[in-house]
Amino acid sequence: MTLTQDDINDLETLCSAGLEDVWPLSPLQQGLLFHALYDQQTADVYTVQHVFDLQGPVDATALKAAGQGLLGRHANLRAAFWHPRSGQPVAVIGREVTLPWREVDLSGLDVVGQEAALTRLLTDDRAQRFDPTHPPLLRFTLVRLENQHYQLVLTNHHILLDGWSMPILIRELLVLYAQRGDPTRLGRVTPYRDYLAWLSTQDQAEAQQAWAQALTGLQQPTLLVAPDAGRAPAIPEHITIEVPDNLTTALHDHTRRHGLTLNTVIQATWGLLLGRLTGTQDVVFGITVAGRPPQIPGIETMIGLFINTLPVRIRWHPAEPLSTLLTRVQDEQSQLIVHQYLGLTDIQHLAGLGKLFDTLMVFENYPLDPGALNTPNTSVRITGVTGRDATHYPLSLIAVPGPGPRLRLRVDYRTDL
Repeated sequence: MTLTQDDINDLETLCSAGLEDVWPLSPLQQGLLFHALYDQQTADVYTVQHVFDLQGPVDATALKAAGQGLLGRHANLRAAFWHPRSGQPVAVIGREVTLPWREVDLSGLDVVGQEAALTRLLTDDRAQRFDPTHPPLLRFTLVRLENQHYQLVLTNHHILLDGWSMPILIRELLVLYAQRGDPTRLGRVTPYRDYLAWLSTQDQAEAQQAWAQALTGLQQPTLLVAPDAGRAPAIPEHITIEVPDNLTTALHDHTRRHGLTLNTVIQATWGLLLGRLTGTQDVVFGITVAGRPPQIPGIETMIGLFINTLPVRIRWHPAEPLSTLLTRVQDEQSQLIVHQYLGLTDIQHLAGLGKLFDTLMVFENYPLDPGALNTPNTSVRITGVTGRDATHYPLSLIAVPGPGPRLRLRVDYRTDL
């Protein structure tokens, strides 16, 4: 990564509190930055909001200090995202960044008034865009509902964090809260820069060859909506269903008998549905992969954006048994696991068809269980968690397994299309 003197001058202006480092972006970060800058007059669909129900005597000062402590521990949470005059976008890490913190007291309202005020607050908060050049791209709002009942609203841009990072971040927040911001009880941070360094050492040519082979013979993209470059993304609506327990139990039994994963079954089913909708037997759609390489020590406790969006190709013949199709889909995906770091832009270029898909399927298997987030060293307990996120795709399927044999399906859809 090379910066000109003009770039360095711009950086010094951008980081008035002191520049710590400059990093390249991960493939997905590059894509998310494009969407953040594309149309700045509308809501940013990649603004993520989590609401945590807190029970107990919350010390707002200590909680704010804990949030500031997170910024101190994790350099990537202090990142601004900037396009140099001379080349590719970069992450600019400031030495000191102040946590945006707000406190709202709704305890004087009745239940109906609280619900209305909280709904307005959450709606307005999620509609408030982040400026990628002004860190941090996250903020906290502490809402008091009763004497020992609060809601903590954590809003961030997806370019900073993925869903797998959220439980790690909240557990660290609670440990820091118990220690009033002192990080000595927490282990050493494995910096996000280690992941970026790992990315830079991967064999791009080998990955490109693997993806080119996987997409060989693909004749057309799989699009449910006609492309329109001038159409701005919109916040989708969603429908959620709980799959009946007897059906999920049968699905789990089937996957065990045939050596399959539930993810494979849902991917293949989504592909068959897209085939019915588009009238083809060779379809492509997007999936989200965790993207945490086990070769990096401490990867399981790292906070940041590791996920990647990649294409899945499903091909079939009407005479092919379903069990054969499922096994083949799983085998094809397994062969690509070691190449899941390649960016979607590069993969689409290899296919030579432009935009390959406009639907997304996510298997959301990261734990966000309130009970698992709590720490025994504080009297404040998390008793509930809700979250709102979205993508720019017209149609998405999010499958959330567990606890136990349960399976929840959420369909996100654009109402403006």
